[in-house]
Amino acid sequence: MNTLEYCHEFELSKINFIERKTRITHPKTILSGPIGSGKTFLIFDYLSNFETKDYLYIDFNDIRNSKEVIKENLEEYVFRNNIKVIVLENFDFSFKIPYCDSVIISTYEKKELKGYKNLFLSPLDFEEYLLHESKHQNITQSFNTFLKHGNLPQSVNLAEYKVYSQLQEMLKLFTKDETSEKILKVLFENIDEKKSLNQLFLTLKQDIKISKDKFYAKCKEYEDKKIIYFIKKYNQDKATKKIYSYNSAFLNAISHKKKFKNELTNIIFQELINKKQEIFYLDYIDFFLPKENIAICSIPFFNSMLMNAQLKKIIKSANEYNIKEIYIITVSNNETIRKENNIVNVLPFYEWALS
Repeated sequence: MNTLEYCHEFELSKINFIERKTRITHPKTILSGPIGSGKTFLIFDYLSNFETKDYLYIDFNDIRNSKEVIKENLEEYVFRNNIKVIVLENFDFSFKIPYCDSVIISTYEKKELKGYKNLFLSPLDFEEYLLHESKHQNITQSFNTFLKHGNLPQSVNLAEYKVYSQLQEMLKLFTKDETSEKILKVLFENIDEKKSLNQLFLTLKQDIKISKDKFYAKCKEYEDKKIIYFIKKYNQDKATKKIYSYNSAFLNAISHKKKFKNELTNIIFQELINKKQEIFYLDYIDFFLPKENIAICSIPFFNSMLMNAQLKKIIKSANEYNIKEIYIITVSNNETIRKENNIVNVLPFYEWALS
């Protein structure tokens, strides 16, 4: 029995799939997204509409599968067995895809092919997280776990020590070598910070021998794979960018240092990315959404009496851009402030995320 025959025997019956907001609806789809975002389970959901004999599921990350055998025999095997759906997981586009009624391809980076629909999958937003969670905690406990353990589907119901060891293993998958790992670690360590790549390079250069070209190339690779995001200051392209990750829990997986504000701000960013928002930052304002004319600030423990000076700075910055609606996202505070023709909505994260 060769590689393709083994792949054709793949069974879905024992897989418990929980529905996502994103679904595969086009017969020819290129599904991209970072490691752990749930691409495979989205494909399983699609395949559940077909009989086992009608689909051929091939994962190129499975070392048991011979790429050369697949390349040489795939077209003939699809035709001979009347395959209706081909799935090419972790495909590198290094050979021609044979004709089939439906072809689903997963990849870490977006790829354009004529006749194919591109679909990007982010990890879970908070609403999806609640659907996946089997512990049935109250909303504040669920929020605390979401903040600590992150937004990856496979992390939802794991014990804390398993979550962090899993994330550390994923870090090794991202990087392959020690130098690349240190580059990604320094990026994770600086989520929600305004740091230029040159600043980070100079910091890293104190610890390891590395060229500037390699550092910049790796940062671009992690950005292209949607592991790291660099957010611009509005209307100031040359200003230092802010750094975010697709999963804030990597910060706890690589360091014992607690950066609560940074983690909260990152999960706010994750929610905005899931909504496909165009995002910038401003002075004293973490996120500015120009299309909606909304400002969002992350202040974990906000008190309007004690933080009046900080509130004035936020409102002043908002007024410079004629922003009337401001959200302050907290851990648990909830109030509405009307000041200088501005409405300031103070909300706990879980209420804002589910609104």
